[in-house]
Amino acid sequence: MNDNEIIDEGILEAMGISRPAYEEIQSIIGRFPSVDELSTLMAMWQSQAGSQGLLSWLKGQPHSIERHDYITNDNEPQSKDIREPRVKDCINIARSLVAEMSAGTSRQEAFVHRGDALYMVGNVSELFVDSDYGRKYLHLAPNPINIADDNEAADYLELILNSLRSNGTLFGFRRIGVGGLFGTLVRCTAPAEAGFDILACREVRLDAFLFGEQGVRYIAVLDEPNEDFFLLKLGEARINCCFLGRATKGRILVDGMDFGSIHRYIR
Repeated sequence: MNDNEIIDEGILEAMGISRPAYEEIQSIIGRFPSVDELSTLMAMWQSQAGSQGLLSWLKGQPHSIERHDYITNDNEPQSKDIREPRVKDCINIARSLVAEMSAGTSRQEAFVHRGDALYMVGNVSELFVDSDYGRKYLHLAPNPINIADDNEAADYLELILNSLRSNGTLFGFRRIGVGGLFGTLVRCTAPAEAGFDILACREVRLDAFLFGEQGVRYIAVLDEPNEDFFLLKLGEARINCCFLGRATKGRILVDGMDFGSIHRYIR
C-alpha cells in the first residue's frame, strides 16, 4: 500500500480507529498514513495515554508543520530551531502568559454573549517573533515591522468594522494585541464571564495561531442572523476573515481541548 492510498474502513475498524481519529492522524503525519504507521501510533497511545481516549491523545500530539529558524537575541545572532508545542504545553503557556496582563479585564464593558459568533478579520499569520510569547518563553529578538503599512491597513479595517457596528451587524470588535488571539479573546469574553470554543487553523503552528501578535487583525463578535451579511460586506471590501467559533458560558476550548474556565485567566 502506498502512503497516498486511503486505508479501508474495515482495517480501521479492526484496529479500533474511528474516522475522526484517522483524520487527526492524517493532520499529524501530513498525509495518508500507512498501516505500519497506524500500528506504531496505536502502540504509543496504549503505552502512554493510560485511560485517555485515542482522539483526545492524538489532539495533544504535535502536527506536521514545518519548523522555522528564528533569530535569538544573543550578542552574535544565530538561528534557533523551535519545535511546535503540544496542546498541553499551549494550555500552560496560555495560563501563565494571559494572567500577567488581564488585570482589570472583568471591569470592562461587555459586548459578548453566549452563543455569539467569533471571527478573526485580517490575514492568518504564522509569525510570533515580535510577541510576549516569543520574548518571554522563547527568548527571541523581535523583527522590525513596517508601522506605516500597519497603520494604513488598520485604518481601512476599522473603517469597515465601525460601519458594521454602527448598522447593528456587529456587537463589537477588538484589535488583536498583547497575548495574541488567545489573550484578545480572553479580554473580549471575560467582562461577560463568557468563554470561547474555537478551532485553530491547521495551516500554521498552534502557538503562532494562539499567541502571535504580528499583523493587523481583529476579533469581530456578532450573532448568527447577521453572519451572511457580514461575510458579504467583507467580501465586497476584499477583506479576509475566518470563523473561529462561538462564545461559551465560561469554558475555553481550542480544537475540543479544555483550556479551563475563563476565571483562571483573569484577576
